[in-house]
Amino acid sequence: MATQNSATNPLVELEKMLDEYLVKKAPFTLPDRWREVIVKFAPYVNLILIILALPALLALFGLGSVMAPFSYLGGLHVGFAYTLGLVVAPVAVVLNALAIPGLFKRSKQGWNYLYYATLVGVIDNVVHFNVGSLIIGSLLSLYILFQVRGYYK
Repeated sequence: MATQNSATNPLVELEKMLDEYLVKKAPFTLPDRWREVIVKFAPYVNLILIILALPALLALFGLGSVMAPFSYLGGLHVGFAYTLGLVVAPVAVVLNALAIPGLFKRSKQGWNYLYYATLVGVIDNVVHFNVGSLIIGSLLSLYILFQVRGYYK
């Protein structure tokens, strides 16, 4: 298994490529003051969003597990998208929750968890063919994430 620092790790290669285009070659970089504010409030915003997502996630699992077989009545694509949502949502919430201690400490591990949670969202948008959210939401999230990357050691 490749380590995180290995040049053969596709996540490390993707991170390098995104850093190149979203930081070094970006036409606009965030001012330092904005970056500081984002880094300062990111753990609190992340915590609030997780707390707000928990009731929806619990409802999704309660009602969602009952409704999952019926989702396939709308077709294979609808059923698959629904089942994928049941898998992706908790993965994203867990990754965001794991990021909170690292975000408070400004450690690279906290940033990595946010990066992985964002990539999970990107994959979900690609599978669901949600082009608007993929272009606007995911690109904006990755842009901001990479703009503040230097603050996490």
